[in-house]
Amino acid sequence: MANEHASKQYDLDLGAIRTRVLQMGGLVESQIRRAIDGLASGDLAALEQVIDDDHRVNAMEVALDGDTSHLIVRRQPAASDLRMIFAIAKTVTDLERIGDEAQKMARMAKAIHERGAAPLPPAVDVRHAAEAAIAMLRRSLDAFARLDCEAAQGVIRDDAGLDAEFRAILRQLITFMMEDPRTISTALEIVWIAKAIERIGDHAKNMAEYVIYIVRGTDVRHTRSPQPGA
Repeated sequence: MANEHASKQYDLDLGAIRTRVLQMGGLVESQIRRAIDGLASGDLAALEQVIDDDHRVNAMEVALDGDTSHLIVRRQPAASDLRMIFAIAKTVTDLERIGDEAQKMARMAKAIHERGAAPLPPAVDVRHAAEAAIAMLRRSLDAFARLDCEAAQGVIRDDAGLDAEFRAILRQLITFMMEDPRTISTALEIVWIAKAIERIGDHAKNMAEYVIYIVRGTDVRHTRSPQPGA
């Protein structure tokens, strides 16, 4: 009976931690969206709020790190349970770094609007890339919630498309800077925003790889993208 009670308590503790990871994911997703909306609207107060709220993401990382460490000490999990806890710790790190990227986007957007810079031609639109990155993040979190390897593999494959979007944006910005040196400052800040979006996709991909590690015990990092059903 004591062992059964301990097992149930462990499941409850682990479930609570997983729920908080998903809540952290929701927070960083909202940070990304508010940063990209602020870039479009020039809402300086909203951008400043994104910058200030980064401490909330950091606090969640610290709290989750502490709780996962305590869970290991108290319960001494083995095999798949230990894989789950290690993957949670890595996922939390990636979410914190996504929060950092959202803060960077907000800082660049704020600098552009505070300077009163003339907008770049509408052809340079990072919103589509941002929406793709947000979708990857959301799907990686969903794969984590459901331990869905197929969904995780889809996120991993989609990272190549986001990388291609970043390269296309970069080529456009280089062209504008060459044609009109007055756009250089703003274009460079947009480069940093686009790079932050690309990095968010990388972190979402990492999180999807952890799902495969949890379920299959296979580390697919730095390997070719897994094929469907692999």
